[in-house]
Amino acid sequence: MDMDAVKLLHGRYCNSLTEYSRFVTREVAIGDVPMGGNNPIRIQSMTTTDTMDTMGTVEQSIRMVDAGCEYVRITAPSIKEAQNLAEIKKQLRMRGYTVPLVADIHFTPNAAEVAARIVEKVRVNPGNYADKKKFDQIDYTDAQYQGELSRIYQKFAPLVKICKEYGTAMRIGTNHGSLSDRIMSRYGDTPQGMVESAMEFIRICEDLNYYSLVISMKSSNPQVMVQAYRLLVETMVAEGMNYPLHLGVTEAGDGEDGRIKSAVGIGTLLEDGLGDTVRVSLTEEPEAEAPVAIALVERYSSRKPLVESQKSTQDSGLKTQDLQHNPYEYKRRHTYEANAFIGGHMVPRVVVDLSNKNLKDPAILSDAGYLYSPLLDKYNMAEQSVDFVYFADELPSFNLPGNLKQLYNYKTWLKLADKTMCHPLFTLDEYVQDADKSSALNLVKLKPADIDSDAFGALPFDQSLVFVLETESALGMTDQRSFFFKMEELGLDVPVIVKREYSFPTEGPELKTQNLQLYAGTDLGALLVDGFGDGIWVVAPGIETKIITSTAFGILQATRSRISKTEYISCPSCGRTLFDLMITTQMIRSRTSHLKGLKIGIMGCIVNGPGEMADADYGYVGSGTDKITLYRGKEAVKKNINSANALDELIGIIKEDGNWVEQENI
Repeated sequence: MDMDAVKLLHGRYCNSLTEYSRFVTREVAIGDVPMGGNNPIRIQSMTTTDTMDTMGTVEQSIRMVDAGCEYVRITAPSIKEAQNLAEIKKQLRMRGYTVPLVADIHFTPNAAEVAARIVEKVRVNPGNYADKKKFDQIDYTDAQYQGELSRIYQKFAPLVKICKEYGTAMRIGTNHGSLSDRIMSRYGDTPQGMVESAMEFIRICEDLNYYSLVISMKSSNPQVMVQAYRLLVETMVAEGMNYPLHLGVTEAGDGEDGRIKSAVGIGTLLEDGLGDTVRVSLTEEPEAEAPVAIALVERYSSRKPLVESQKSTQDSGLKTQDLQHNPYEYKRRHTYEANAFIGGHMVPRVVVDLSNKNLKDPAILSDAGYLYSPLLDKYNMAEQSVDFVYFADELPSFNLPGNLKQLYNYKTWLKLADKTMCHPLFTLDEYVQDADKSSALNLVKLKPADIDSDAFGALPFDQSLVFVLETESALGMTDQRSFFFKMEELGLDVPVIVKREYSFPTEGPELKTQNLQLYAGTDLGALLVDGFGDGIWVVAPGIETKIITSTAFGILQATRSRISKTEYISCPSCGRTLFDLMITTQMIRSRTSHLKGLKIGIMGCIVNGPGEMADADYGYVGSGTDKITLYRGKEAVKKNINSANALDELIGIIKEDGNWVEQENI
């Protein structure tokens, strides 16, 4: 996108960049659970059963509703499944469940037209509803392209007319990985292509005076997903539209990875005030998805914009159209490189707090990624090894790894005899007033409002300075984002470590861990996907250091800021799935999780095949009962092999490419 055009768009995709304000959309009736407008952000999920298994689908739908789902989506790959939706709906109603049903359609307009007469909403994917994807590059003239749009109009219009007649809502759901050859040929594999794919279908609906629409822009890459939704809203606003948004990171995976990746994508947009319904796509049972979505959404259910007296740097004189920050493209904020360690082109650094640990036991470092061997009296580094440990005012009584930087409160640091790997953490006043400073790194704690203080104006800037940005605000992400905008406005290129502290005093261990992943994934991830932050520091009393460390590196991985492990692009399963996705994912993970930096797509069927996994290095895709097709990138290299041999065959391909390493035991 042209940079001059981007400057005109800044801030137009949301009400405010620097305080929470929900973007109000058109209300759409979906059964008796309306979406958009001033309605709550709705929760939904999708069944994984065979749609022809009526009672299995009914029972699973009930579990989903009982877990908090307000809409239930069911796949309808052909007319027979679409017709069976009537029986599923009948059985649910007989049991007292009036949950609106959504038919999920790919490739089969005739199934969509049947389903639209039965359920409350249909989902169509513009990339494969009336188009195709064979990875062909086609050079269209404008007249030829318009001819293709006319063809799509003719194929799509019957469904729109049925939806109008039956009062059925529709989701136009673009997926990054299933953009058609037509869209890819003209717009490329870009957020702009995703947006245009949806807008073509929206314009057809409006031409037919049909407005019961919900729109989504899903991707397995949270960065791409965030950019696409923002650009969609900007484009809709420019054309006088405000349709509700369905938020989701597709193929997010399972466990910690799935939760963090979902939080980064969905949470960032919720912070922007965008989103009317949420589906968290986990490779787990569907009833496990709703509680995660609810935990993400609940942070915003009672959130109000800041009142005037609470504002600090929020929008006060901030001219967002003059900022260089582009919300539709990733560009890391420019900073100088302090001590050849932080800022500049260096990966974001990770800080953990060990000040409350037993500082007589070197084993405390194991949870920070430094594995101590008493026999050898040495440390081995894990792939996820932190860069700074904070000891506050206490000194450890054991030797530390030579490459691990130590952080102490300023007055304690002054007393240290050996300051080689030790660095001071100042308050703002201490840094301004005291002459003794490190020649290497000086870290200064700030809150966003400090940037307007006299003390900040008196700072002696040099390239040893690094800010540690804290916040006490419940609106912490926008509070901290405003600080970065003000830094840009002032022309300051100081590296910044973003610090967040969380307290979960009443939750059990599992819920504490999940909430940390979701909250930190949102708050820190939302800054990192926009290129803000040269390091992160998560503090969570009562949660084990190893969980905090893993969460921090998981956030960096999800934002593509720092790669420390294998990434799995794993679909959440549905009625089309041709094998047990959860078991298969764990099996593949158990043998490949040490392959740092590789992306492996695990897809239950061809719908979530080579296109859906978009940028995966390798793919494992169901192609029939007990049959797997293996991909190198988007190329099928072994077709319809037995599932019993498929993982060994996949590892063989990785070895052929020289990307295999043996797993070390340390």
